[in-house]
Amino acid sequence: MNSVHVPNELDQLLKKNNVQVQLSVPQLVEKILARNEGTLTSTGAVSVSTGKYTGRSPKDKFIVVEDSTKDKIDWESNQPISKEIFNNLYQKVLNHLKQLEEVYVFKGFAGADQKSRLPIQVINEFAWQNLFVHQLFIRPSEEELLSHDSQFTVITAPNFKADPAVDGTNSETFIIISFEEKVVLIGGTEYAGEMKKSIFSVMNYLLPENNIFSMHCSANVGQEGDVALFFGLSGTGKTTLSADPNRKLIGDDEHGWSSHGVFNIEGGCYAKCINLSEEKEPQIFNAIRFGTVLENVILNQETRVPDYDDNTLTENTRAAYAIENIDNIVKPSLAGHPNTIVFLTADAFGVLPPISKLSKEQAMYHFLSGFTSKLAGTERGVTSPEATFSTCFGAPFLPLPATRYAEMLGEKILEHNVNVFLVNTGWTGGEYGVGSRMKLSYTRAMVQAALEGELDSVETVTDEFFGLNIPLHIPGVPDEVLQPSKTWQDSKAYEKKAKELAAKFRDNFKQFKHVSADIIEKGGPIA
Repeated sequence: MNSVHVPNELDQLLKKNNVQVQLSVPQLVEKILARNEGTLTSTGAVSVSTGKYTGRSPKDKFIVVEDSTKDKIDWESNQPISKEIFNNLYQKVLNHLKQLEEVYVFKGFAGADQKSRLPIQVINEFAWQNLFVHQLFIRPSEEELLSHDSQFTVITAPNFKADPAVDGTNSETFIIISFEEKVVLIGGTEYAGEMKKSIFSVMNYLLPENNIFSMHCSANVGQEGDVALFFGLSGTGKTTLSADPNRKLIGDDEHGWSSHGVFNIEGGCYAKCINLSEEKEPQIFNAIRFGTVLENVILNQETRVPDYDDNTLTENTRAAYAIENIDNIVKPSLAGHPNTIVFLTADAFGVLPPISKLSKEQAMYHFLSGFTSKLAGTERGVTSPEATFSTCFGAPFLPLPATRYAEMLGEKILEHNVNVFLVNTGWTGGEYGVGSRMKLSYTRAMVQAALEGELDSVETVTDEFFGLNIPLHIPGVPDEVLQPSKTWQDSKAYEKKAKELAAKFRDNFKQFKHVSADIIEKGGPIA
């Protein structure tokens, strides 16, 4: 099969009369409403439905096998696909887009640090998806737009469905990254998060190649300029704890850490909004206004008021808005080197300490582990929580071997003398169904003490199962809450659960074949 040359094909598409480039937010909202792609809500946001795909499709994500990158990609964690399949789908998608009445193009950047930012362009079939990327990526000034030269292109065609038997995909949906052609090709799914996370995957390849540590975390900065990073999987409190009225937000999800400091990769936020309330999360609630895209949120048909408690379409309801919609932010979205790193976990086994200070080896071990719990009650017959491990707190988005990212973390911790804490926002006094969720007020007090340096020289005790250093006293937190063994009524039940979770950590860690013995011996469970 003859291969196509992607840049030439792109040039042909972008020169067509149906291409709308860099429309403003009001222009895009007008297009969305005129094309019946979405509904204007009482907040001024646009509400859309993403159809049958209300989340990412990890089984449909591929990286093209190419000479210049094939020896660097971790193929045990990423699906390979051939150049031939990519070229064939690429041609079909472009032909599909050429037939449309209108196509929308956004030009912008990934990365708030001008020294390392990636100029990108996104080509959309839907106006609402173009509004989404306008809000999620970094918007150029008029001057920057004049000299903008895209180094990576995302092409989306939700209405183009692949035929697996013909096209070599796993389903009608595909998300394919070609690092040589500098293209992300997305088809068959309307879920906009695929665009955001594809560029994050690209940055997770490019940044380490330039000795910049890429991270799936939120970040904020205190009044004294002290920087904190928050890593954590869904449901651990990453967004809630990083949204601090006394600290300015750098970003809520994706960051790079260079020799100059930390910077946000994005220009917006993609917040979960299931059960959202003004009382609990005022920053997010008030950020949802004109220009925001609401995904799969049910509206009152008469008033167009969003019902954030309604999960009819999905639990994964989302709001995409520019970071400027948050009042308490750093602009531009960058700051110095972190003083504190917080790993968040929601341990439904109820055995991890609510806060513990980590050595460098423990930090690398828990970073590679990326542990939290999938709660019971979501499926019939499931009575116990399930341990969930997501490498580096972002396994689906890591093109390179996980140990590459962990080594960079270890180097940064040593170089900048960073304090690292593991914070358990999960259960205390027993496992899920027996104990209770850790009080948010306690967690906030612990995190505040960590950020303000109050735990730097505090007296600690070593946990007998995980080897973690637990502070004995923290203002605003009862002493007994700090040690899980003291919160359980049945000491034998506690010991059994602790050993059970420790074994799961060990089993999961067997996948890391090239980790130094130091990390395993000094970083993991001790019993």
